[in-house]
Amino acid sequence: MSKLIFGPAGLGPIKTAEQVLEEYAKKGIKSCEIAFTYSIYIKNKEDAERIGRRAKSLGITLSIHAPYWVNLNSSEKAKLKATQQRILDCLKVGTWLEADSVVFHPGYYGKMSREETYDNVKNAIKEIIDEAKKEKYTPRVAPETMGKVNVFGSLDEVLKLVGDLNCSCCIDFAHILAREKKVDYKSVISKLEKAGIKNLHVHFSGIEYGDKGEKKHIPTNEAALKELIKELKAANFKEVNIINESPQMIEDTLKGIKMYNSFNTI
Repeated sequence: MSKLIFGPAGLGPIKTAEQVLEEYAKKGIKSCEIAFTYSIYIKNKEDAERIGRRAKSLGITLSIHAPYWVNLNSSEKAKLKATQQRILDCLKVGTWLEADSVVFHPGYYGKMSREETYDNVKNAIKEIIDEAKKEKYTPRVAPETMGKVNVFGSLDEVLKLVGDLNCSCCIDFAHILAREKKVDYKSVISKLEKAGIKNLHVHFSGIEYGDKGEKKHIPTNEAALKELIKELKAANFKEVNIINESPQMIEDTLKGIKMYNSFNTI
């Protein structure tokens, strides 16, 4: 049986971060993913260390979502280096925060084959990992499964990166639904367990999608959330960190906690 913890995809401004963490803790929230999606807004080491200490004292696991402006398959060397630097900057701040992982969108196929794209993304992540080791950055890098069919990041591609690079990953079940038009939990969990993943980082929300995949995140469907919790709880992970990315992320996180607690009392 897996232990599940839940949190929102957002912390908010630096000046209110500790207060927000305290409010999260009072609600039973055990995780928080800091959204650097538009900018790495925590720049000062003292601020980061203070926020990290407060989170740790409250029993809240921190993670980071790197900026959206990344493409590890860019054919332009300057853009590739800029992407790698953004992820490295997140790893630096994440070290100050004592964050668990840095989640990022790997890149786009563009005009390249899937095989060529995979090699480029793998090599770029390896360079990030090598540099992170030199700098003694502590969070694990976590490429995310993506929700559009023309974007690198199928479940199999991400798990191949895990196997080849011994990196972490982020499994976004809403993205899998948008990309594949269904989620076969038994198959997905089997692949994750075979990949040797013990601590699983998950994104979840409702999602609107079409033929090309993801359109936008929407409030979490309760039946889908219940199925997710039931399947992950029954798996053999040490811990599953479920980050909610819906437009009402706090409310939906609390729904998840309530459902999980109700399962535990049955």
